[in-house]
Amino acid sequence: MNKKILAAALAGCLSGPAMAAALCDGLPRLNVTTPAGFCVGMLADGMKFPRGVLPLTNGDVLVTDMAGWTANQGKLWLLKRQADGKFERKLLLDKLDRPNGIVQGPDGMVYVGVVGRIFRFDLRDPATITDVIGGTAKTPRLPGLGLHLLTTMRFSPAGDLYVNVGSSTDHCEGKDGKAPDASKPCASGEGKEALGAIREYKMAWPAGTVTSWSTHVHGLRNSMALAFHPASGALWQAENARDAIQAAMPQLKSDEDLPHEELNLIRAGQHYGWPYCYDNNVASPEYPKTDCAARYTAPQRLLPGHAAPLGMTFYTASRFPATYKNSLIIGYHGYRANGHRLVALLPDASGAPLGKSVELIGNWERRGKQGRGAPVDVKQGQDGDIYLADDHNGLVLKLHYEAPAR
Repeated sequence: MNKKILAAALAGCLSGPAMAAALCDGLPRLNVTTPAGFCVGMLADGMKFPRGVLPLTNGDVLVTDMAGWTANQGKLWLLKRQADGKFERKLLLDKLDRPNGIVQGPDGMVYVGVVGRIFRFDLRDPATITDVIGGTAKTPRLPGLGLHLLTTMRFSPAGDLYVNVGSSTDHCEGKDGKAPDASKPCASGEGKEALGAIREYKMAWPAGTVTSWSTHVHGLRNSMALAFHPASGALWQAENARDAIQAAMPQLKSDEDLPHEELNLIRAGQHYGWPYCYDNNVASPEYPKTDCAARYTAPQRLLPGHAAPLGMTFYTASRFPATYKNSLIIGYHGYRANGHRLVALLPDASGAPLGKSVELIGNWERRGKQGRGAPVDVKQGQDGDIYLADDHNGLVLKLHYEAPAR
């Protein structure tokens, strides 16, 4: 653990002479605001650009570290839990092309998303990797183009793989930055190989090979946050909505809250409106004559503008209070006012994540050596805690509930 960050954590969190006040489940405690009974512990610091986390059943944690936006500099780390509860870092793979998503498949193998490609490996032999999409696999590579080239994926309850294909542009602007032609569809966002989409890859088990693929839904600018509902099995998506709307709408004094991010319920074959519409099916300024309500699927709820949801998971464990059961826990990565926090969207009467939004980590600001938070991937661990990566500060964290497990 970096001594400067550790010292800052200790200094910022002590509320009296008792050193235990600076710890969270035996780990250095992050100086943030949480609901009563919760705290945030630091598993690791000093990473360059950690993005994906995967807690394993034995208490270890895998972490993808992009190391920045330069190609082929990324790493895959194993944080190995020690007898004293601390974590020892071990390098498993190096020179990866901007690794981001990491999940465990129905076969127990680890699946890693890099630019244009998804590969897998057995934890017993991490050096031996097999391409599933792109690379040497028969299934063509992912586009990996433009502004949103990172790979995020989730396995469905049926064992099929759903993969984000981010848009190459912000709002389908041309290479010169000029607005698109409002009389024509956005070419990159339409068709079988559309960008700004989610792909469905049908999988054969136990082989773990792709048998076919299709564009599952269109019109989603960047689907970094994906999660399957534990009861219904439905896929939910948190949308990273467009930027630069103020440039097209000079009457706005600020675009701080426009457009809102979105929470979408994903249904096969639907189009969710990017780049033609924003918010609750409002026509984009570049496409002012679009009949959004007639043509496109509206979001289930609006999220704070520019919050940048980059990771989320449904909470199914029993460690946290019963209030949070089946809630959708989302990391807001954004650098503007609505970012740098972790929230839980509580279930409504039907079980959908449309109830009250509760802030689980807030006041995540700069304090001495501690930087403002920027959560990315969010996963539930075997211990019932929530694990997350903070790429701005090079941290791997966990939200721990200190009260006895229920």
